[in-house]
Amino acid sequence: MGQEHCDIIAKELGIAVKQVAATAALLAEGATVPFIARYRKERTGSLDEVAIQSVRDRLEALDALDKRRQTVLDSLAEQNALAPELEAAVRRAATLAELEDLYLPYRPKRRTRATIAKEKGLEPLAQLLLSKPLATISLKAFVDPAKGVANAEEALAGAQDIVAEWASEDAKVREALRSLFARKAVLSSSLVAKKEAEAQKFKDYFDWREPLRSAPSHRLLAMLRGQNEGFLNVHAQPEPEEAVALLGRVFLERRHDSPVAREALRDSYKRLLQPSLETEALALAKELADQEAIRVFASNLQELLLAPPLGQKRLLAIDPGFRTGCKVVALDAQGALLANFTVYPELGEGKRREAGEALLAACAKHKVESVAVGNGTGGRETEAFLKELGVAVPVVQVDESGASIYSAGELARTEFPDHDVTVRGAVSIGRRLQDPLAELVKLDPKSIGVGQYQHDVDQKALRRSLDDVVVSCVNQVGVELNSASAPLLAYVSGLGPKLAAAIVEQREKNGPFKTRRDLLTVPRLGPKAFEQAAGFLRLRGGSEPLDSSAVHPERYALVGAMARGLGRKVAELVGNPELTKSIPLDNYVSDEVGLPTLRDIVTELDKPGRDPRAAFVAFSFAEGVRTLADLKVGMRLPGVVTNVTKFGAFVDVGVHQDGLVHISQMADRYVKDPAEVVKVRQQVMVTVLEVDAARKRVALSLRSSPAK
Repeated sequence: MGQEHCDIIAKELGIAVKQVAATAALLAEGATVPFIARYRKERTGSLDEVAIQSVRDRLEALDALDKRRQTVLDSLAEQNALAPELEAAVRRAATLAELEDLYLPYRPKRRTRATIAKEKGLEPLAQLLLSKPLATISLKAFVDPAKGVANAEEALAGAQDIVAEWASEDAKVREALRSLFARKAVLSSSLVAKKEAEAQKFKDYFDWREPLRSAPSHRLLAMLRGQNEGFLNVHAQPEPEEAVALLGRVFLERRHDSPVAREALRDSYKRLLQPSLETEALALAKELADQEAIRVFASNLQELLLAPPLGQKRLLAIDPGFRTGCKVVALDAQGALLANFTVYPELGEGKRREAGEALLAACAKHKVESVAVGNGTGGRETEAFLKELGVAVPVVQVDESGASIYSAGELARTEFPDHDVTVRGAVSIGRRLQDPLAELVKLDPKSIGVGQYQHDVDQKALRRSLDDVVVSCVNQVGVELNSASAPLLAYVSGLGPKLAAAIVEQREKNGPFKTRRDLLTVPRLGPKAFEQAAGFLRLRGGSEPLDSSAVHPERYALVGAMARGLGRKVAELVGNPELTKSIPLDNYVSDEVGLPTLRDIVTELDKPGRDPRAAFVAFSFAEGVRTLADLKVGMRLPGVVTNVTKFGAFVDVGVHQDGLVHISQMADRYVKDPAEVVKVRQQVMVTVLEVDAARKRVALSLRSSPAK
């Protein structure tokens, strides 16, 4: 990576060039984003994960641009077209669009009307049309039946085709029109003929117009989905006359302006430029919409993954059902399966009595501390049944989105080869309550249900962003080395699926690891992987007291020096804020270790291995409200936010159909972004505004006076 790239990125992100250079160097060395953010603050000037990811992404984009630039230069050289001025312009091109505009006239292309006209010898006539009045040009001189030019009219038409193509490939023309599209293109959609009955879900967009530059991301993605499904025609273009006039001003500058030239330019815009630039404008708008949708999804996913865990509690987990019964599993405090059975509380009084007896007996036998109930079909009824039984522990509704996908997948089959999907699903529900992060990392994030048009956006960009979120959350919380599953370990900085599997295999073969450094005995886990991973792994109760903290092993000697300076042992510093206050941090500053790292170390010593997630707070839906029929306009109900979008938030109020709080109902003030007000898994109080049972839609409000 050259200095030029550092300068560009530093200017774009508003950070120092040396911060970009240091980050780039660390990434090139194989360091991960969490490791750089946590343990290399002195080198990067304390850049956070978001900034480091931005540097990484821009480095990759600029590298891709450079590779394309070289391909273009090579192609131009092969064509003997690499004049000094063109080469300089190609090397200066700052964007892919600018680069492609310069290359467009030289790009290998299929035969066009212009190339056919050139083959007929009409290129000199096209040059004449742009340099002198038509009346002074002898069109007959270009008539040649042998070449396919039967008369003067055909000669003139062919020359105009050449002019039209020249205009469409002119870099200045494309730049000017691209700017016009960006400023003044109107996004419009209309219904495809004879599709009205099938296209009702896109009814809002049967006749829609608005400026493209201000169209909300969710609306554009909805329109494009309608187009992809064959129900809508979507366009984005400025007023044609304004575009043609601009084309004329730019292309005819220092050229002869005449009616025949203007006619060629009008054709150029309609036939060549407008379709090309419209496609480009919509693609760019979609790219921006994708970025916004991905940002929303990533934010929601982060909140979901960092939701408060119940913790290591013994519990029953129930996957509810009516005819097929409720699958019940008992889990120990670490999430291990102890027992499973099925009860049928909805199949008559006798079965209901048997179900109650079985559940109470299981609670007593396994010393259950909580009951997790999936929030799918039968969830509210099962919750009510448990409360009727007088179960003496908290009963918690758990979002089961994606549990069925996990239970039918290869990972679940590997974990529970002797149990069917119903048992696996119930186990997943229970583990989600114990530790949402540890269980949800086993799922494809797209199946969790907190996205916005996630199947319509750039899938590669979505995967990168969601992986970043999962990696960040896992490493922020830390992972228990001796109990974590392979899927969870795989997200630890520096590991990945193969090393995670090797760690679990060694743990099962030789017993628990006694120190972090024992990781170096794992096959294929070398010093570099150990450096990247060690600080994010927790090992409690081992011989090294710092192994339970986020203090990196590379700083153990430094902590030892701190302890000796106070005349104490390292173990005495751990969990002793009063003692760590007396550490003279300035005495330990060096070129490698600055005050930011030293402060991190002291924070970890004070609360070793602390979980950054909030404390778990039990939640209950309103009694007697279980179906849409139970909802009445004006009701005030407790709910849980399940998804946040750019147009509002969805809230579960316990009726198996999430209600929408539109952005206009988010607060008593103007709200630009719903994420300013709520986040996924937040507990809220809402007012019912409208219930549409036929369409299964519920409108809710967070305002104190919804009627206003």
